[in-house]
Amino acid sequence: MNELYFTEEHEFFRKSFRDFLQKEVVPHIEKWEKTGHIERFIWEKMGEMGYFGISYPEKYGGLDLDIFYLVIYLEELQKINSGGFAAAMWVHPYLAMTHVNTEGSEAIKQKYLTTSIKGKKIGCLCITEPFAGSDVGGMRTTAVKEGDHYIINGSKTFITNGVYSDYLVVSAKTHPELGSKGISIFIIDRDTPGVSATKLDKLGWRASDTGEIAFDNVKIPVENLMGEEKKGFNYLMQHLALERIVMAINAHARSEWAIEYTIQYMKDRTAFGKSIDKFQALRHKVAQMASEVEMCKTFNYTTAYQIGKKEYVVKEASMAKLVSTRVADEVAYDCLQLLGGYGYIEEYPLARNLRDSRLGPIGGGTSEILREIIAKIVIDGKEYKPAT
Repeated sequence: MNELYFTEEHEFFRKSFRDFLQKEVVPHIEKWEKTGHIERFIWEKMGEMGYFGISYPEKYGGLDLDIFYLVIYLEELQKINSGGFAAAMWVHPYLAMTHVNTEGSEAIKQKYLTTSIKGKKIGCLCITEPFAGSDVGGMRTTAVKEGDHYIINGSKTFITNGVYSDYLVVSAKTHPELGSKGISIFIIDRDTPGVSATKLDKLGWRASDTGEIAFDNVKIPVENLMGEEKKGFNYLMQHLALERIVMAINAHARSEWAIEYTIQYMKDRTAFGKSIDKFQALRHKVAQMASEVEMCKTFNYTTAYQIGKKEYVVKEASMAKLVSTRVADEVAYDCLQLLGGYGYIEEYPLARNLRDSRLGPIGGGTSEILREIIAKIVIDGKEYKPAT
């Protein structure tokens, strides 16, 4: 136990959540990986246990716990070898629900946040578009105000929970002529006329539903605006540091799991009369991987601590995701190599781990975008400030 950040209560939570996952989730993982549909019963069980409410106010049914309970939640989700299940379970509370909690009106919170914490409603966040990924300001989806309603038209893509969720947190331009400064945020029920979704077939994260979503003259009341008009870009940026540290923690956790699995395999596998963990070339490869993962984990914990203290850590969170996801890809590749031919067989878990890991340097801000953000800070002296 890292006593700098974790108490006995934290470790009790870790054990209980680990036991829950083994009992309630692991028996269904292979089915969900094949169908790409996580059944409703597990969402409600997660809600009943309070897992979706870890970071949310007690007023709405949450537990209002410190950020290291979130760290544990993320780490343990990575250790059941389904990046898709893990993604569905963190996108709902830490992409969709964060906007509901921060920008939603009291009426929206009562309707959506309370039921989201219980696992009765599932949310997704819709930002990326077919022609606007890293360039958020280039989005084309519009929200035109007509009387006491907005009319939404456009499309979104690569949306996790995008097919089976109950509501969508959607970014759209209310003032297209202002570019990124004309973006606003809305909440839309899945069954609203004009909303449709197409399921995407992915390399990894196969248990989660990822969708392309179309909005065809979708009519919503003005009360579905979250926060203020034209503040949407700032709201989105405000939450990116959390999303990036989430993905960084995911990366170091799945790397730890892969290394642990590989070490046990090496101890059991024999060649030339001895177990392969005795061969120096292989031992040193593991030593290098373990060192890099430990460095990432330590930095990620420090950055998470800062976020827990409400510090605005654009640089640190960007660095954490950039390096941790690169290391995770390398670890996934090298661990598979250490299993030899068995690593390439789907019956063994490292094939899936390799596929699931690859999204790390893409989602939540590509590594190329992160390098430019970091360059602007360290070379140009740019300061990123929280939205006011």
